[in-house]
Amino acid sequence: MNEKITDLISKIRLLEDTLEDEYEKNRRLYRLKLQGKFAEFAEDVIARHRELRVNWLRFIAHSDILNIVVAPVIYSAIIPIALVDLWLTIYQHVCFRVYGIPLVKRSTYIMMDRHHLAYLNVIEKINCIYCGYGNGVFAYAREIAGRTEQFWCPIKHAVRVRDPHRHYTKFLEHGDGEGYCAKLQDVRNDIRSLEE
Repeated sequence: MNEKITDLISKIRLLEDTLEDEYEKNRRLYRLKLQGKFAEFAEDVIARHRELRVNWLRFIAHSDILNIVVAPVIYSAIIPIALVDLWLTIYQHVCFRVYGIPLVKRSTYIMMDRHHLAYLNVIEKINCIYCGYGNGVFAYAREIAGRTEQFWCPIKHAVRVRDPHRHYTKFLEHGDGEGYCAKLQDVRNDIRSLEE
């Protein structure tokens, strides 16, 4: 990787750290403290959240009829999402162990914590669990696919990839046959030494 790309990646990482600092400021603004992966609010904040909660019957009564009609279609995706989740877990436990690639920690990607918010009614909580699970499975899949790609085909595409996974920056340049032959094992060893 050339020096300019390495410098740009460092700047991106710095911006990510700055972004996390801003998230922390917002947590303080809403008087939220993290205890591991769990959020804790002050009692008066929780009481105010409960006051803001809309009763689920009123929520349904004020919902657009089209939202209610398409809800079964949206929720039907839970079956393929759960199957993908199961298959990816089996896949990585078999294949990653054979190739010495560290396993992806599922709980790092599948986050379901918003349903604890006191200002959400039961329907909103179910929606939040569903979205957290679905998007988490896709993030989990992306990480597993990224590690697989780094091991088997760590070559950048000829055209720009929109929002590539985090391993892509370590890939070899498109068209660099000598680099591929010389550095493939180094790129594979890099994924093997990955720490979560």
